[in-house]
Amino acid sequence: MELKDAARRKVETYSGGMRRRLELACGLISRPKLLFLDEPTLGLDVQTRVAVWEYIKRLKEEYDMTIFLTTHYLEEADSLCDRIAIIDHGRLLKIGNPNDLKNSLGGDIIDIWVKEKDVDLTDIILSLPRIKEVKRLDSSYRIKAERGEEVAPTIMEVLRSKGLNVTKIYVTKPTLDEVYLEYTGRSLREEEVSEEDIISFRRTIRKARA
Repeated sequence: MELKDAARRKVETYSGGMRRRLELACGLISRPKLLFLDEPTLGLDVQTRVAVWEYIKRLKEEYDMTIFLTTHYLEEADSLCDRIAIIDHGRLLKIGNPNDLKNSLGGDIIDIWVKEKDVDLTDIILSLPRIKEVKRLDSSYRIKAERGEEVAPTIMEVLRSKGLNVTKIYVTKPTLDEVYLEYTGRSLREEEVSEEDIISFRRTIRKARA
């Protein structure tokens, strides 16, 4: 864990990344076949977070260990996990490997905003080729389409031909953020609690177990 040089120092002087590595080391003392990690990179800077990811990957490879990981960082789940479960308010909504979850969306994602918010454009967009699904949101439309980079200009052209003003349009390949939004109806960031709240909750749980 590269903590040898700090072996004689008090833990209270360790950085956040060093403490995470120490927690991992403590969990490995008995060489478990199943290791639970609860928010292992919470509150760490990007560089330290990536370093902890590498340690976790090494554990999995060297010890043939099953790791059960909880995280609010979707890029972390994408990088580390063979299977991912999306849980929302205690309900298991979807489970699968990262690629299958992203492919389950069925195409690229096009988000489009128009100035005329009182006009429903769903049927107009659905009538276009390669469009699979259209969802009208509060101030935009979310569209699933094959080859989104080719479809997006067509959508803009058709809407403008009808006198509508497109203010923004984004085309994205499916990500776990998109998967989470699809199955929960909102982005993870919309419901995030503060890191302080999560840390406080974890301390309460630990005290209860003591």
